[in-house]
Amino acid sequence: MAINLYMVRHGETYFNFLHRFQGWSDAPLTSKGIQHGLDAGARLGSVHFDGAYSSDLTRAIHTARYILKNNQAKSPSEPTELPDFREQFFGSFEGIDSEVVTTTLGAYQSEPFNTYSDFITELGMAEAMDTIHQADPFKFAENDEQWWTRVSHGFEDIRARHHDGDNVLIVSHGTTIRGIADKLDRHDLASNSVKNGALMRIELLPDTATILSFNDDTTVF
Repeated sequence: MAINLYMVRHGETYFNFLHRFQGWSDAPLTSKGIQHGLDAGARLGSVHFDGAYSSDLTRAIHTARYILKNNQAKSPSEPTELPDFREQFFGSFEGIDSEVVTTTLGAYQSEPFNTYSDFITELGMAEAMDTIHQADPFKFAENDEQWWTRVSHGFEDIRARHHDGDNVLIVSHGTTIRGIADKLDRHDLASNSVKNGALMRIELLPDTATILSFNDDTTVF
């Protein structure tokens, strides 16, 4: 049983443009973000999706709708919302400028970091998530275990809904996509920021999963 997952990061939002942590908070897509969704839909326009899903955050729902608008292969016209594929919850850091967050997180590590991307590259996704939880004074932020328990449940949900050979669209979020890559032992991929509208393809088997492509915003299927 192999399910073909097409996991796309949502289009650019105003928080993305302003370099603010977004997490479970939401901001509308920019005009560029709308185009990210339409462009992804054009690249995936010939793929028949047996299921189309998004996280329950507005930016993912809207991006999925733009993708499906450009689909020509009799796919669902509306995504089903799956909260399990939300972004990591950043707790007290939601809406905060990324440079401010990086400076704060640096106080919890022995070596300083210039950017949040450097922070992830040096520590790995799991330790980065745990550090965000540790640094949150109210401990609202998800740690690695909490985040992965949720996302793992999402994958089991997809396995239960679909069959061998099904093509499945999921619109999710940058940190979640990077975290999944890290959990699938592709630490080299997880160190890269995911572009808005870019695709990660996964072959989902009953007990394992393999990444076939990552951060792809050019391939036409």
